[in-house]
Amino acid sequence: MAEATRALWYVSRRQVDLRDGTLDERGPADARIRTLYSGVSRGTERLVFNGLVAAPERERMRCPLQEGQLPFPVKYGYCTVGTVEAGPEALAGRTVFTLGPHQDRFIAPTDRVSVVPLPEGVPARRAILAANMETALNAVWDSGAGPGDRIVVVGGGVVGLLVTFIVSQIPGAEVTLVDIEPSRRSFADLFGVRFSKPLDSPGDCDVAFHASATSGGLACALACCGDEGSVVELSWFGDHDPAVPLGAGFHSRRLKLISSQVSMVAASRRARWTYRRRLEKAIAMLADDRLDQLITGEVAFADLPAELPRLLEPGAPGLMTAVRY
Repeated sequence: MAEATRALWYVSRRQVDLRDGTLDERGPADARIRTLYSGVSRGTERLVFNGLVAAPERERMRCPLQEGQLPFPVKYGYCTVGTVEAGPEALAGRTVFTLGPHQDRFIAPTDRVSVVPLPEGVPARRAILAANMETALNAVWDSGAGPGDRIVVVGGGVVGLLVTFIVSQIPGAEVTLVDIEPSRRSFADLFGVRFSKPLDSPGDCDVAFHASATSGGLACALACCGDEGSVVELSWFGDHDPAVPLGAGFHSRRLKLISSQVSMVAASRRARWTYRRRLEKAIAMLADDRLDQLITGEVAFADLPAELPRLLEPGAPGLMTAVRY
């Protein structure tokens, strides 16, 4: 008898719904997972919600367990923690993270999708940050940042704060978090780094990370760099083309603008690191109680269709929202 399930679908621009379905028959390499929490990844899911994923990128932006096609209708999500009800012996009964959708129960083929047991010290709710931590880790690898560097992070959203968390632990690094929102100062204090508004941001930096998804933030990151400094661009603008200030001293100062995206392992690690190894490390790095403060809201799965428009509004307060099942 087919087992019932319910999932969130993006059905049209700014319209979402919960749809009933049935689980496929489980194969020997498949794990049947009952979801405990999923996370709303605001940057990417805001673009999906508004139908702003550019056509050439739609296939590249597929989630591992996605159903449907971008732009609509599509089942989209990739920050899921649950309990393995049935599956390979090594996973049975374990609490795991996987790149799964907003869905109460689902099948994950472990021969194609990483299903990673949570290590001791990483609770299920906090583990919804794993996908964003993986993005942040990859960006730090892309940057080449090292001990003693002057580092700026422009944009104190979830990814920007996780980058800040990582680089704050580089020995001797001088780290500044830059954001237009004064309340982000509390996160700078949390991670033991400096805080600045854009107009007061430091210059002569070795590396600047940009994660604000605004043209102004990118201009600020470029302005923070010293000669031959690097800006690592983490923002995804969808089908919007931001203004990029490449005049003035961009060429004479020989600045570097580096694209960082999690779909490939950073070139400096690619020969040795698999996707699974990177994800396992990202999850292990969540074993820090301070990171609970990046989860600023929680909604019940049944209420998600009503709450999602509010959560995905531009400028909506808060950071990561946990969806409780």
